[in-house]
Amino acid sequence: MTVTTVEANNKLIRFTKDINREYVRENLFSPYMSTDMNAIIRVRNELKSGGEIMNLPIVTKLTGAGVGTGTLVGFEEAIENYGQRVKIDWARHAVVTTKAEAQKDSADIFGEAKPLLSDWGKELQRDEIIIALHALPTETLPATDVRVNGLPYQTATAGQRDTWAITNNTDRIVYGATTTNTKATHALSLVELDPTADKFTAANLSLLKRKAMGASPAIRPFKTRDGYEYFVAFAGLNTFRDLKLDLATVNKDARPREQNGVDKNPLFQDGDQIYDGVIVRQVPEISRFVTNVWTTLLTAGASSARVEPVFLCGQQAVAMCWGQMAKPTFRKEDDYGFITGTGIEMAYGVSKIFKKHPSSGSILKQFGVATGYYASAAD
Repeated sequence: MTVTTVEANNKLIRFTKDINREYVRENLFSPYMSTDMNAIIRVRNELKSGGEIMNLPIVTKLTGAGVGTGTLVGFEEAIENYGQRVKIDWARHAVVTTKAEAQKDSADIFGEAKPLLSDWGKELQRDEIIIALHALPTETLPATDVRVNGLPYQTATAGQRDTWAITNNTDRIVYGATTTNTKATHALSLVELDPTADKFTAANLSLLKRKAMGASPAIRPFKTRDGYEYFVAFAGLNTFRDLKLDLATVNKDARPREQNGVDKNPLFQDGDQIYDGVIVRQVPEISRFVTNVWTTLLTAGASSARVEPVFLCGQQAVAMCWGQMAKPTFRKEDDYGFITGTGIEMAYGVSKIFKKHPSSGSILKQFGVATGYYASAAD
């Protein structure tokens, strides 16, 4: 028997119209971004009416003793204040196609342009917030086409890192499990980080919190709407893994499992870890920055151990200054309607908030962030 076969060009081909876009994580900083004074990432919109540089006025609390029944004249206290400048710049992206290519398309790939551009914008802002959190404070404004204000950690010299970490901000930077790990230089302090003792554990998280609480000027905790006070720490994949493992016994013994307790117990559900008044949020891209950008940290610890930063934040840790919120754009040079292009554009600047120390014009203090460094091997 001879079976009739279907020639290749006559075979039925069906294509799905649904595009499975690459998974893109929502901006994990979003819940802590708002225009409120106590926000961790303070959103400012004053430049929407024009301008490219925003001034952030910063004042600290009064510390004077005051007087009782005696004369107050001559004993008034000056308000310590500082104005931090933040420069904004544009971020734009677009995709383009022609009618000829659209005619060939079986899945409406170009129809995914808007969500893809939206995802690109979210990723960009997330990554630039991470860069800003690890940047060194500087009053030098960024160059054109740069939105992150501050000296990027990866481009700073060893001397600049020493000035930032050891000289100016030693009251809000912790190396691992003990303050005695802080040495004469930033690099020597990193070398102290032991792969066992200096992991990101519950005890070491508490030390980082105490460091933040004892800093001067004080790092004020984030206040929830129900009146509770928390610090929020942003940790990468590896440091978050280490903390979660260390908290497993605590969660087993102290968190509910009955009824709907399983839905809330981090032993069984992924999500933030909460310990000692600190909400620890996993931001996986922090680990990727160590791998791909902050590469000096890959072998910076004891016995060439990998080191990762954790950013413990209180109020007004970062400023997100907007000149224009993200909006869609469309190509006008369309060759009589044959070319279709769609894009996105926005203008903003992001910066870790800092202030100048009143006794010295050269000391710049990061205002709402305590930075911890921990030995944390990759999986």
